[in-house]
Amino acid sequence: MHDAAGRRVHGLQHKVPHAFTVAPDGTSVIDPDGVTAEVEQVLDAVTVTGDPRLATRIAGVAMDTFAASLIAVDAAGRALTPCLTYADSRSADAVTALREELDEHAVQQRTGTRLHTSYHAPRLRWLAHTQPRVFAAAAGWWSLGEYVLARLVGQPLAGTSTVAWTGLLDRRTGELDAGLLDAAHAVPEHFSPPRDTPLTERTRWPALARAAWFPVITDGFASNLGSGATDATVLTAATATSGALRVLLDGPADPLPFGLWNYRVDARRTLLGGAINDVGRAVSWAQSTLRLGPEPAAVLSAPPSGATPLVLPYLTGERAPGWVGGARAVFGGVSAATDADALFRGIVEGVAMTYARVADELYPAAPGIVQVAAAGRVSNDRPEWLQVLADVLGRPVTHVTRRRATQRGTALLALDTLAPDVPRAARATGRTYEPRPAHADHYAERRARFAGMYDALVRG
Repeated sequence: MHDAAGRRVHGLQHKVPHAFTVAPDGTSVIDPDGVTAEVEQVLDAVTVTGDPRLATRIAGVAMDTFAASLIAVDAAGRALTPCLTYADSRSADAVTALREELDEHAVQQRTGTRLHTSYHAPRLRWLAHTQPRVFAAAAGWWSLGEYVLARLVGQPLAGTSTVAWTGLLDRRTGELDAGLLDAAHAVPEHFSPPRDTPLTERTRWPALARAAWFPVITDGFASNLGSGATDATVLTAATATSGALRVLLDGPADPLPFGLWNYRVDARRTLLGGAINDVGRAVSWAQSTLRLGPEPAAVLSAPPSGATPLVLPYLTGERAPGWVGGARAVFGGVSAATDADALFRGIVEGVAMTYARVADELYPAAPGIVQVAAAGRVSNDRPEWLQVLADVLGRPVTHVTRRRATQRGTALLALDTLAPDVPRAARATGRTYEPRPAHADHYAERRARFAGMYDALVRG
């Protein structure tokens, strides 16, 4: 719960854990009905409290979900498949086929997105080939948020950003791309039209009787807003399970660098940047797999070392800037003297260098950037890593300390409609990490070796 200034209302919050299902073949899915039940638990816990502050004062309900999710639904809106996440890479062969059939540069300039396993065209092509009966029975292709809203209020409301993250939306016109739909064997009637205005619907929660329900938006768009990156001067470094570098622009980026995406998020604005599959996921993998020492913070705070392994941290494939969906992690320079802490440091440095590769393409396309703001679970849990990121980027990095900045951004966007004249509370920030000149040459050499290993082992 948030008030009109965008501040959390203490005591009116709830969290339900959930988990993804992953497999070595590239599977990354989650149960949409399970997530719906979890959302209902959250609403029950927050609204059915008897708290006299609530009554029917809740003005709106807004939701973000992880972007580029995909669920096949039948005519009754029942799920025919699990929810495919952005990290599901089983459609890699379909990507290869589409790149042979289509001009990928032209596709990207129209839609703002490359041909990749995290977007709908290859995944729909893959489903048509591997699950033809399911594909034929599908009456709609929904995101996770659309599915949840259809269960809660009867309509799959999709914000512009949610439709854009399918990779099928023209970033200039706001219409679905006919050429990509044909290549994916899909029809426009199976997709929700983008909308950014709320509606009022009756639900089983008395406290929400007067609430407006907003179309679901993407976590990437919400993260920028919640981090204070609301114009072209602030670049957000999102550091959650996955990560990204993003900047909000007025209008489309022209020309669009080939390694980046540019999503339409409403009738006026677009989001320019690149996503990274494995950030918090890479850190969590290291913590659960390696026998780390008792002081991981000290490992990240230590001066850089030439003995640190060089790691390409692609546990679930690469998105920006190379877009090799089938890539996997590579560890280089590992010797008998390499311990778990050194591997952990190498993984974190590899993540930082992946951000830097995205930044190399982003800065020329958005020259107005004056600040890098880092937000997300990894930065809050391991703020020491932001010094590594600043050193690798060669730019100051400001820590946005507000937990769940994405959630805050979702609330702020809704409040633009619900309470436009109420001043918003300022974002919470901590330390700004300055790049250390003494380490510039070290990381320049590391980045050059990273690029060489990438070209040899990933790009092929």
